[in-house]
Amino acid sequence: MENIYIFSTEVMWSGSPACKIEVPERLTVSHTALQEEGLAERCVSVPIRQATDAEILLAHSVEYLEAVKKTPHMSLDELRTFTQQYGDVYFHPNIYHCAKLAIGATLQLVDSVMTGKVRNGMALVRPPGHHSQRSAANGFCVFNNVAIAAHYAKKQYDIKRVLIVDWDVHHGQGVQFAFEDDPSVLYFSWHRYEHQGFWPNLRESDYDSVGKEKGAGFNINVPWNKVGMENSDYLSVFFHVLLPIAYEFSPDLVFVCAGFDSAIGDPEGHMCATPDIFAHLTHLLKSLAGGKLCAVLEGGYNLTSLAQSVCQTVQTLLGDPAPQTSELNGPCESALESIQCVRSAHKPYWACLKHTVAPPVSEPSTKRCKLAEKEEGVQAEGSQKEEGDGQKAEEEEVVWMKPPSRLAPPVHTEVALPADLEVPDRCDRVRSSLAPTLEILQRLRSVPNLYS
Repeated sequence: MENIYIFSTEVMWSGSPACKIEVPERLTVSHTALQEEGLAERCVSVPIRQATDAEILLAHSVEYLEAVKKTPHMSLDELRTFTQQYGDVYFHPNIYHCAKLAIGATLQLVDSVMTGKVRNGMALVRPPGHHSQRSAANGFCVFNNVAIAAHYAKKQYDIKRVLIVDWDVHHGQGVQFAFEDDPSVLYFSWHRYEHQGFWPNLRESDYDSVGKEKGAGFNINVPWNKVGMENSDYLSVFFHVLLPIAYEFSPDLVFVCAGFDSAIGDPEGHMCATPDIFAHLTHLLKSLAGGKLCAVLEGGYNLTSLAQSVCQTVQTLLGDPAPQTSELNGPCESALESIQCVRSAHKPYWACLKHTVAPPVSEPSTKRCKLAEKEEGVQAEGSQKEEGDGQKAEEEEVVWMKPPSRLAPPVHTEVALPADLEVPDRCDRVRSSLAPTLEILQRLRSVPNLYS
């Protein structure tokens, strides 16, 4: 079994001139980087398809689907009017077609993983999906690719428990709203929050939004109240929040809303985590659900950082060892405060959190701001409020080292097979021997996968 990587030029619609960051180059630079690093050729290729209406309706209303269906036939003025009823989204004559392909590619990935064709995989798609809600486009997102895929996997393969990990720098409120009362789906998101001062500026994005009714405890929000979070902060959240709960939850399938605007250099995220950290995060998630993992592209708007982060993720999915972790200085005080708040909020729901540590001593600047104070102009240190008209803070030039090259191990897998079974493609059979010859040892070092 191999890794699957899904990409198609059919999703390369030009986008809107009004949007300067969600551009087709996001996919082309990622695809080119995977080719240049020799990773694309190591992945299984599968054909892309369009999603059906029935599949889209797993997470969206009939009224919304029918409205979006009309967009290919609208004039530019009609598209502008249609767009204005939603938040921070741009409709293009081809966006409906591309959105159906994005869902279809995600579902192809699910099918390949669940049928055993591959262990795991990644779909490079656009438009992204995690902000889209049942009856509304939002935040560059038309249909909620991962929410649809989670419903599809549960229905098609009778999956009992699904974990969705959203490491995009924005809160995926569309995914949260889709499953907040569903105990069969555990949703985890870390995101810029800054005491409700960062888009989407929702009270529901805070740490104490834990889910509703039967879904209480199955929605985990880790709000970042400062920018500049580093590798140590990300790993600390994984080790002290996500992984303990995820192991207790014991998912049958893992989805990653793989937004790389949480990496260094991104104009939206303003974080300092380097691209190689995503190799480690991916490696940690592979220990869940028997390795069944589907990563689906969401955000990421610094083209260099995006391409490097995608490569780090895919290479780890392929089974290559993660690189040496860089820039580990311990979590910052603001991250520790968020971790403690999340653990306290979820303590009633998870046995692994029953023994909580004493809260850290926080700097005054990291304490939760009251909304009344914010209205008077008091903001948390480092926060930058987004303007409603889509204007963004000017991007400062950030320089970081390119992740070091990682060499694939000479042998990925060795499995003992009965003599009457055929050896899979790209594998070699080596007869057992008490004293292997030099020729056998050389073959052991040369083949990518080995069956004995």
